[in-house]
Amino acid sequence: MSFAIPAPAQATVAVVGGAPFPVRRIYCVGRNYAAHAREMGHDPDREPPFFFMKPADAVVPTDAVVPYPAATADYHHEIELVVALSGGGRDIPVEKALELVYGYAVGLDMTRRDLQAQAKKLGRPWDMAKGFDQSAPCAPIVPVAQCGHPDKGAVWLKVNGEVRQQGDLSDLIWNVAETISYLSGLVELFPGDLIYTGTPEGVGAVIKGDQLQGHVDGLPDINITIG
Repeated sequence: MSFAIPAPAQATVAVVGGAPFPVRRIYCVGRNYAAHAREMGHDPDREPPFFFMKPADAVVPTDAVVPYPAATADYHHEIELVVALSGGGRDIPVEKALELVYGYAVGLDMTRRDLQAQAKKLGRPWDMAKGFDQSAPCAPIVPVAQCGHPDKGAVWLKVNGEVRQQGDLSDLIWNVAETISYLSGLVELFPGDLIYTGTPEGVGAVIKGDQLQGHVDGLPDINITIG
């Protein structure tokens, strides 16, 4: 097929021991750890899951230098377990949801927090606070055959060697299967979709020159430098 302009490159994430994973959409779960929900001023016991999105080409590989973004003076880190889907569908039952998972990775939901705060205050969308260029760093995906379905294990983020965020996958308010099931009731899911599952407490600002290391037990770390 020919196009009016050259077709954009396919966004991909590396896979441990395999060919790259093509990214279709990136869904992110908001406030999915109770302590983080509280630090952001919300009651985790009263909210169903909610979602926002990032463009597929916001992915950045590990060991990259990520430019400090424009239009912010409060650029925040959020460490997350990332779910990569090899199947899809609508209204997927919880007990079938994990059958859709290709693998897992460690990712960062980078956030222009000042723009997010302004959007909240004015009742406007978060798009430019969350879905900007290079806002979704992601380490290589580990296929389920190699890592299983992690439901517990340490999650942490260090900035310049100092621990900033720390939690455990068992602290997720909505686990991976529940998240997939709920999301599939809102949109049809497809192979190539990524789901960033939420961040533990301790989010904070980074500046130019900072080195970030993010970790989830059993998966390759994500390492980036703020340029």
